[in-house]
Amino acid sequence: MTTAKTTPQPKPAEAAAPEPVFQIQRVYLKELSLEQPNSPSIFLETEQPQLDIQLSMETLPVLEGVYEVSVTAIVHTSLQEKTVFLVEAKQSAIFEIRNLSADQMGPLLGIACPQIIYPYLRSNVADVINRAGFPPVHLSEVNFQAMYEQQQADLQSSLQSAPAANG
Repeated sequence: MTTAKTTPQPKPAEAAAPEPVFQIQRVYLKELSLEQPNSPSIFLETEQPQLDIQLSMETLPVLEGVYEVSVTAIVHTSLQEKTVFLVEAKQSAIFEIRNLSADQMGPLLGIACPQIIYPYLRSNVADVINRAGFPPVHLSEVNFQAMYEQQQADLQSSLQSAPAANG
């Protein structure tokens, strides 16, 4: 008795579905500025300065399936209305992302990509502040998922209030 082996044939939809692609092409420091307008006298101060840190993210399409994602930090330290130092740093990366649905793209660009970039930004900010003669400022960990969810909630809120404002 002989048995014939049959190989299951893929369904047309399965054969046509391309594999998802997520690759980091390059990580780079896009912008960096340091100002310390009150040096050298500011080095003689003994009080603790006030620290203000602001973070922002942006995504720009570069080519079909290729995106630049940037995380920017502004670190402003002041003492009695005088700027001790001001650092603005933008860390960017180029990502190739293909064959993902729209509902997968948002979290990937808004959460996963910034999480990859952020450690580079933290290191560069700490390094430039240290090289300027100050103790390094170590940016704390960031919950990019919470930031993304807040942005989405703000967007939904503004979309819901927009028709009422026009009416």
